[in-house]
Amino acid sequence: MVFRKLMAAFGAGVEVDTVLHDSNVRPGDILRGEVNFRGGSADQRIDGIFIDFTAKVEVESGDNEYNATYSFLHQAVAGPSELPAGNARSVPFEIQVPWETPISAIGGHPLRGMRLGVATELSLAGALDKGDLDPLFINPLPAQEYLIGALSRMGFGFKKADLERGTLRGSSMPFFQEIEYYAGHEWRRHFNELELTFIAGPQAMDVILEADNRGGFLSAGGDTYSRFTVGYGDNPAGVEQTLQNALQNMARRRGWF
Repeated sequence: MVFRKLMAAFGAGVEVDTVLHDSNVRPGDILRGEVNFRGGSADQRIDGIFIDFTAKVEVESGDNEYNATYSFLHQAVAGPSELPAGNARSVPFEIQVPWETPISAIGGHPLRGMRLGVATELSLAGALDKGDLDPLFINPLPAQEYLIGALSRMGFGFKKADLERGTLRGSSMPFFQEIEYYAGHEWRRHFNELELTFIAGPQAMDVILEADNRGGFLSAGGDTYSRFTVGYGDNPAGVEQTLQNALQNMARRRGWF
């Protein structure tokens, strides 16, 4: 359970608390919680209460890089109402987590480099006041978790994860996630690093691999890409073989096989 004191709005003494029943969820799950609020010394009109899903995104602008907060879901959980002085209310909510929400935790442990959160907005007297973020921990879907485990078994070591501004083909998000790995075992001969991106949907997901190739005696290094689709009901052994084939094909393009 996550409990945060969010605000006292516009000097009116309206207090709002948001409780998430479980901040560990997966893409496609229902996030449940409640917004508790209490009036101050005077009657107030509340125009609406909104839940905002946000993420820290890396933005490149020319030679500079900076982090910005992006909203990727903004949903009303309560409409206009009157709040008498001193009156307390609670509004329960259920919101489906977007399928493309990036992973921010594995096994319940935060993923280094990722920051996702839920903010509550109260619209009062024609203005919006947003409170602090409650952290949101998005665990991988079973198919995502299996592929992450397969890379580990193949000798790839986790480096970091981040979000990059931009919209990929087949995606509706204003950013995409890159989970970065160091190459290990036999793959160290072919790749310096590997980046993994998921574009998930209700029945299947696209998997995008980008490898930073090592240069050879007669060839320069560079990046190679692979993209394939995994259904959530696909046989795990077949999925791992597809991953293995994709990596081998990426290495082959640089003349290593």
